[in-house]
Amino acid sequence: MSIVTVQLGQCGNQIGFEVFNALFTDSQSSQGLCSKRENEAYQASCKERFFREEKGVPIARAVLVDMEPKVINHVLSKAAQSGQWKYSQHACFCQKQGSGNNWAYGYSVHGPKHEDSIMNLIQKEVEKCDSLNGFFIIMSIAGGTGSGLGAFLTQHLHDHYSNALKMNQIIWPYGTGEVIVQNYNSILTLSHLYRSSDALLIHENDTIHKICAKLMNIKQISFGDINQVLAHQLGSVFQPTYSVEGSFHYRRNPLGIDWQVRPPLPGLPPLGKMSQNREQHFNTSLANLVILRGKDVQNANLEGFKDPALYTSWLGPDEAFTVWKTQRAFSRYEKSAALVSNSQFFVKPLDTIVGKAWNMFASKAYVHQYTKFGIEEEGFLDSFTLLEQVVASYRNL
Repeated sequence: MSIVTVQLGQCGNQIGFEVFNALFTDSQSSQGLCSKRENEAYQASCKERFFREEKGVPIARAVLVDMEPKVINHVLSKAAQSGQWKYSQHACFCQKQGSGNNWAYGYSVHGPKHEDSIMNLIQKEVEKCDSLNGFFIIMSIAGGTGSGLGAFLTQHLHDHYSNALKMNQIIWPYGTGEVIVQNYNSILTLSHLYRSSDALLIHENDTIHKICAKLMNIKQISFGDINQVLAHQLGSVFQPTYSVEGSFHYRRNPLGIDWQVRPPLPGLPPLGKMSQNREQHFNTSLANLVILRGKDVQNANLEGFKDPALYTSWLGPDEAFTVWKTQRAFSRYEKSAALVSNSQFFVKPLDTIVGKAWNMFASKAYVHQYTKFGIEEEGFLDSFTLLEQVVASYRNL
């Protein structure tokens, strides 16, 4: 079951390279915590998932798209120079001068203009999969063309590959970002992805920056440092886990958790009507997945994740909590743990970015930059309405 990755824009291509490099490095490492047979099965599963072979050389199952050749050429060169794996499918298109930070240009102009070329590249990569699991789309939501084109392509993947998973890994902008219209770009991207993506996997730049500064003690933090942290987090989650039947496996959903804000089951309190004896919790979850790798994973105490207070009143821990364990460690780490959560943690950053965008929109600031490319004010209002509903639904868990 293979995944085709779509790397979009400068952010998506730089992170995509680090992800593939982390996945390949991990697949090649020799781990002493599992048997040789198990390690060989793990390596075979890794390669089939994200790589294919041409003339004995691993080729990333990826399509690279950007508006200028510089970043694409750089990551193509880095992959080739590694002498271990390469890229194959890529496309670069010229953009209109002055449109670099405009979401509307990517969605309404660039996407339709180059739809056939990009979708043909994706189709070629899909045809080289024995069995397609889905698509992994890496993109930023703050910039212009990458996020606008990302929303456009995700919709078309939804239409053309309705049975395949579409997961978007999105980079949340810094709170003090340099793109003045980043809040517009973000709310337009999120509202469109909400309709067409099966899952949004979110990383906040500010949070990753703190990890680099406080946990890794990096003094001069670069985007390369941030991207490597992201890549190792993603790699530890996406690599296969070992089942009790004795084979490494994935699920149709690579993360195996429920991403939807579902209505309550019959007979249970409706959203917003919590039981009087249920205490308000700081971060109610719909679903939590814990992935443990390496030494002593079988001895880990995970009872804390089974506390009903962590979850909604209409979804118990047995339904909402999943754990995967494998002695096969990830990369150079003796042991590692990853938590993937669908919870209220997302409410504050989403509410903040919607509020900032609304304050700009109320004064009609920069709206003309979007209307000239076909995004009318009604489109903004639809995005605000949808995302405010999402915020309300999560607050009422």
